[in-house]
Amino acid sequence: MDLYVIATELAKDKSFGVFFIVADYGQPPQEIYQEVTLLKSVDFGQNSLVGAWKIWKALGKIDADIYFAETASPGIPLISLFCKMKNKYFIYRTASERECNGEYIRKYPLLAGLYKWALRNASKVITQNKTDIDHLHKTTRVRSITIPNGHWLGIPNQKPRNTILWVGRSDRIKRPDLFVKLAQVLPNHSFTMICQKATNDTAYEDLLSKTSQVRNLQFIKRVPFQEIDRYFAQAVVFVNTSDSEGFPNTFVQACQCGTPILSLKVNPDDFLNRYQCGLCAEGDWDRFVSQFQQLQDPETAKSYGENGRKYAEEHHDIRKIIEQYKTIFQHLVEKKQERNRQ
Repeated sequence: MDLYVIATELAKDKSFGVFFIVADYGQPPQEIYQEVTLLKSVDFGQNSLVGAWKIWKALGKIDADIYFAETASPGIPLISLFCKMKNKYFIYRTASERECNGEYIRKYPLLAGLYKWALRNASKVITQNKTDIDHLHKTTRVRSITIPNGHWLGIPNQKPRNTILWVGRSDRIKRPDLFVKLAQVLPNHSFTMICQKATNDTAYEDLLSKTSQVRNLQFIKRVPFQEIDRYFAQAVVFVNTSDSEGFPNTFVQACQCGTPILSLKVNPDDFLNRYQCGLCAEGDWDRFVSQFQQLQDPETAKSYGENGRKYAEEHHDIRKIIEQYKTIFQHLVEKKQERNRQ
């Protein structure tokens, strides 16, 4: 979603040509969506070597000046290698805290060296919060900058707030099971869980079975991005139960809809406390439940929600954020042009 927002906003400027390499979901080889050209590549059901070849082929077909990728995976060293061999610029944006604090490196030791090499060969590395700058330098010796997540900040429709909301993939690191547990211990409140199946999740059916037994919990498998704001606008509180994040896009979505946030662990750069957008239990379950009760007070919830909206307008407006990216892109292209003249 982060790259979707960046790509479509950047494409509004006709001086940029924007291409997006996507997976093979049975769509045509090439499509144009919101002025962004989509190229089909890897099929996750095929051999990984075939997938790598398809990605490489798509990279070459685009022949861009700059290649921009996000989220640690075996594909990141592949893109970095392509850029090094083809004399292209590579920009990497981290997607979670675990990519920066060494957790990803420890979990995948065979990929660790390639991941570090890829980042060290990047023209620019961008994190989602300032704390990750220090973490990434400590674990990889890579210097980075922070650019906040950008979003379109429309005026949300005011609706009656009548549910407790959770939104995310079924990835275990998001801990959807803890939201189910919260609904079970608070049977007098209405809960809504929007949870799309994560790639390669083998426990999704178990989650569906468990949630079907909780009477006060509505489970929704998927909501299109263009329709999600109405769920945030109807929520009394938005709940995050993740073990780790970079800066959740759902936090920005909650803030822009004036919805207070309750987080079990995640609080990047302590922003919930600094800007009074919500509460964080710092991993303490009893404190988490107690804070939930605090946010049931209408005046308390309203205050946190209004602070959240103000925070989103000041820090996450994509119209402002995209200018930071344009400055980086233009600098790299000018640098290449100057080098070619020499």
